Amino acid sequence: MGRRRGCSLILGLGLILVGGYFLAGQVFPGLLSWIHIEFAWPWIIVGVGFFLLLMGLALDAPGMAVPACIVGGIGGLLYWQNATGNWESWAYAWALIPGFVGVGVILAGLLEGRLRHSLSGGGFLVMISLVMFAIFGSAFGGVNLLGLYWPVLLILFGLWLLVSAVLRR
Repeated sequence: MGRRRGCSLILGLGLILVGGYFLAGQVFPGLLSWIHIEFAWPWIIVGVGFFLLLMGLALDAPGMAVPACIVGGIGGLLYWQNATGNWESWAYAWALIPGFVGVGVILAGLLEGRLRHSLSGGGFLVMISLVMFAIFGSAFGGVNLLGLYWPVLLILFGLWLLVSAVLRR
């Protein structure tokens, strides 16, 4: 992927996000007061992730999307925890980090033109991450996402892993 194409992709995505934010504010005036975004220290970490992504695009290194998504995702988690004061959620929020890796793998594959291959690997990481988040979130005092039936999900996931290992060529 060329340097110019990568910069155009990021600039285009940024303009779409900013324009969508302001358009939503004009169409639904009360929405901007509901989506109150204030600058806080976690935005610095999100900015570092965005900078890593820009550097990867400028240097024609799409693999930089993986660390960019990890750093940006952790920054987003820290922003949420700082805004809510729910620092105890680290007991299970760490389970989202493999999902950030998966998003980075998918983004890198998109930038390299190997989306189909990266969707399988990155999608698997995102799925594993969400399952772990649901299980640990339910077990360690987070929102009880699974109720009393989280062990059933654990058993089904184990069965899926066994069957996929047996059927794999």
